[in-house]
Amino acid sequence: MDAYLAAIAIVALIYILLALGLTLQYGLTGLINFGHVGFFAIGAYAAAILATHGAPLVLGFVAAAFFAGLAAWPIGLVSLRLRDDYFAIVTLGFSETVRLVITSEKWLTNGVQGIPAIPRLFSGLTVGIGAQLAVLAVLLAVTGAAVLAMRRIVRSPFGRIIEAIRDNEDGLRALGKEPARFKVQVLILGAGLAGLAGAFYAHYITYIVPDQFIPLVTFYVWMAIIIGGVGRISGAVVGTALLMILLEGSRFIRDVVPGISEVEMASIRLGVIGILLVLFTIYRPQGLMGDFSRK
Repeated sequence: MDAYLAAIAIVALIYILLALGLTLQYGLTGLINFGHVGFFAIGAYAAAILATHGAPLVLGFVAAAFFAGLAAWPIGLVSLRLRDDYFAIVTLGFSETVRLVITSEKWLTNGVQGIPAIPRLFSGLTVGIGAQLAVLAVLLAVTGAAVLAMRRIVRSPFGRIIEAIRDNEDGLRALGKEPARFKVQVLILGAGLAGLAGAFYAHYITYIVPDQFIPLVTFYVWMAIIIGGVGRISGAVVGTALLMILLEGSRFIRDVVPGISEVEMASIRLGVIGILLVLFTIYRPQGLMGDFSRK
């Protein structure tokens, strides 16, 4: 049971990193990113490829954040020319393009067979709860540092400018500020966090395939920030924690309602989560922690 709870906590912290990146992009800046999983995949594969070729693990984590951020740079340039709804479609297409490239470039990614035997973090420890707790401690430290950095960003002049982009971009231009470079920087920072989350995911799961990086991952992250409260750092944390409770708790529906097959259970879980999300948006549209409009 302890190992199961530690595993849930590790996955939850990985998703919190993803939610913080999306909060920076959408919650604080207003950039609708439906391709967040693409940066997650780039980070995971960058770390996995380097690690399986003997590179130090630290280098893999740095490369994961770097390449994910680098991939966001042209996407950021695209955002300067498109309305929000078109930009959302472009980012969704980007994530699917990343997945197709991963699938087709077998010489680099091993295609649909994926990359196995990715080194675990703290592999010197006995595989089990000891190693899991060590990974959990590192993820707690990294997530805590990311939260503190986000809070500093929000309270800084940079944070006030990106919030102005979200609230009234034309008004910001009238004050003589050009939003373009700030949008690009925000996309790079958010993608870097997603890439870092991908590196942790790859080293924790130790086996990655393209089908792990489908658009559903992005929409789980969107659900988390909507549940927690859009534009709230605390909302990203609380919303992700509640989403993980819903996802894992729904696994036990089969124990309560007998006669449900595994395939049926998967559909029922998604249905239950969808209904809860609809009810949540109806009765608590500002999220658990309140959204940016209710400060």
